[in-house]
Amino acid sequence: MGQHTPEASVRAAVLKPFALGALLLLGLAGCGDADEATPGMAPIRVQVVQAERKDVPLYLDMVGGTYGTQDVPIRARVEGFLETMNFQEGGFVEQGALLYTIDPQPFQARLVEAQSQLAASQTTLAKTESDLKRIVPLAEMDAVSQQDLDSAVAQEAAARAGVKAAEAAVQLAEIELSYTRIRAPIAGRIGLTQARPGEFVGREPNPVVLNVLSDIDPIRVRFSISEREYILLARSRAEMQKPGAGAADQQAQPLKLLLADGTEHPHPGQLAAMAQAVDPTTGTFSFEALFPNPDNVLVPGQFARVRVQHETITDAVVVPRRSVVELQGRFQVYIVDAANQVEVREVGLGPVDGNTRVIDSGLAGTETVIVEGIQKVRSGMTVTPEPFTDLPVQSVEI
Repeated sequence: MGQHTPEASVRAAVLKPFALGALLLLGLAGCGDADEATPGMAPIRVQVVQAERKDVPLYLDMVGGTYGTQDVPIRARVEGFLETMNFQEGGFVEQGALLYTIDPQPFQARLVEAQSQLAASQTTLAKTESDLKRIVPLAEMDAVSQQDLDSAVAQEAAARAGVKAAEAAVQLAEIELSYTRIRAPIAGRIGLTQARPGEFVGREPNPVVLNVLSDIDPIRVRFSISEREYILLARSRAEMQKPGAGAADQQAQPLKLLLADGTEHPHPGQLAAMAQAVDPTTGTFSFEALFPNPDNVLVPGQFARVRVQHETITDAVVVPRRSVVELQGRFQVYIVDAANQVEVREVGLGPVDGNTRVIDSGLAGTETVIVEGIQKVRSGMTVTPEPFTDLPVQSVEI
């Protein structure tokens, strides 16, 4: 038997871990190769759809709020104690309907006082007219002086002016008395009252604006867009109004109204007004649109989104959004060829249309695209394709 030297023992102790590690790595590699090359393994199942070509409308969504066609504040135009409230809060009132009454007694007293002043002024006028009629013939006979005649004429003119002033005071008193009965200036829906019977109104800090009355059919929607979006819409509108455009294109695109619950208002609207310039403080451009509201579903103060179509991409290639994979800033689509083998295509992206994405480049529109199972496949792998069920349509984006 050979003897082991100390140097040999040290070398064996050092080399033994390296030998074990090499054997372990070879075993793991062998297991992996056996898994991938296991004969009889079924191809991976994936869900696919057919890429298609279609016209894709592009929409612009703008956030806004609802207002009445007219929102009229109901004001107490005179001071006093509120006596009655003659409407149901939140209900509809007709034009001219009595809404509030204010204690009229002080204003009735002022009217009586003004009427008394008018009567006194009329009496004074009657006397000065009588004096003037008596003095004129005497002056013609030089029975009175010219100074007496001039004085009589002046007194008659002053009395006549006094009557006019008294008549104006009576008219003002009547107007103020009429303000104690507050009527609806328009027909519409009235809101919650800011004062109740018994409260003093018409002077700060007491309520001056008692309520707001709104005409809500049609409903007015005010919204703003960015400067970029305004340029987009302006160019689109200019294209539609060119002489070569069709009659349908030259008509203003109807506006759609999307409500807070995601539903669409059934009545399309039209643009009614716009600002004259971009607001330099916010960089936005403001619009107002009118939407028919025959059922009075919409009320002022609601959140709303206005949607308008600004362009249509014709014959665009579209695929499901979830079939597009991003990798280091590049976008790829996995397709299945006629031999059920996977191929990776780099694509250029266009706008989003609901659950689908427009593909600008990389696809012809006839490919079979993998939607589910992308994470389990790689280029060149054979798969078993199965049809994919579409998802519900989501909101449209640009």
